[in-house]
Amino acid sequence: MKKINDFFWFCSGAHIGTLKRFPTEHNKYVGIGATIFFTALFAALSGGYAMYFVFSGSTGAVFFAILFGALWGLAIFNMDRYIVSSISKNASTNKQILQATPRVLLAIMIGIVISRPLELKIFDKEIRQKLKTSYLGGQRSKLDTLNSTFAKKYSAELGKVVDLRAERDSLTNDINRSRYQLNQEIFGDKTNQTSGKMGYGTYAKQKEAVLSQKMARLEIVRSEMAKMEELITRRKELEGIASERMFSSKQLDSLANVAGFADRNWALGQLSFNNDGSRDLGTYLAITFIGLLFILFECLPVFVKLMSNKGPYDIALQNVEDSAVYGSFKDKDADVAVVDGVHDTKVETEIDKQKKIIRGRSARELENYSWD
Repeated sequence: MKKINDFFWFCSGAHIGTLKRFPTEHNKYVGIGATIFFTALFAALSGGYAMYFVFSGSTGAVFFAILFGALWGLAIFNMDRYIVSSISKNASTNKQILQATPRVLLAIMIGIVISRPLELKIFDKEIRQKLKTSYLGGQRSKLDTLNSTFAKKYSAELGKVVDLRAERDSLTNDINRSRYQLNQEIFGDKTNQTSGKMGYGTYAKQKEAVLSQKMARLEIVRSEMAKMEELITRRKELEGIASERMFSSKQLDSLANVAGFADRNWALGQLSFNNDGSRDLGTYLAITFIGLLFILFECLPVFVKLMSNKGPYDIALQNVEDSAVYGSFKDKDADVAVVDGVHDTKVETEIDKQKKIIRGRSARELENYSWD
């Protein structure tokens, strides 16, 4: 338990040596440290999850996710620890609020950043379904565009195929009708189109000749239509239309699995809207409240520090800092005095040296001086 307390005190950024002297303050800083630690933990999970989708499909995706998650969590941990430890309880309330304001804004930004990847994980099932719908609609739109462009480019050929099909259908109906009338003529059925005489007579031969002409024309039409359809099929292969197909369920699952962070983030935003473009209030509120929860969690260490009363630890810490500042000034005075003393000694020594040099030089000059 002692090691856990020491660890959370370290996370809170407290001066452990001073904090140990005041047992009433221990739990407060354990709570602050635990909040900072778990915020960093959520940040690590969030960053790792986001990076996993950045490298999704790569063999090193898990490695990069763990590495980035650890680095991101340590960065958030260090930042939160600094934010909380830099707020002084010995300042006035207004000054504390002023100190905390930019830190709260930074905490809000951090909360937004770490909450988004976790929201992506929470709504993973809904995001996958939205992505499948999006990919399916995109493929359908692509096929429609390709077919529309192809239809404009080869409108004459497609128009001829349509005409040939219409003629084929018309000839097929006429042949069936003519064949029925020929049978009626041969069996002697009396109608507006038959003579009523049984046997293979003149009228039957005439109807058979007409039938043969129509059948010959039908073969020609079918042959021309087959050539045109083959031509259009080759053109579709060259244009890349023949190879395009609507995605299967397996393909959609695969695409959703390898979707990047940007696609998943877009899909999460689209969950807040219905198909008709209206706001889906339930999903919107759920996403919003989850984001606000993480933002509040990120701001919580700062709020706890601001709301807590000024305790003996804060006073003792201020005294330690004041003593350190006072000692620093005294050390400065001592250093200045030493520098002054050393400088005076240097000056005095130099003066004595110069005096001796001058006396010696004067003595030699006197010895060599010509008195005549």
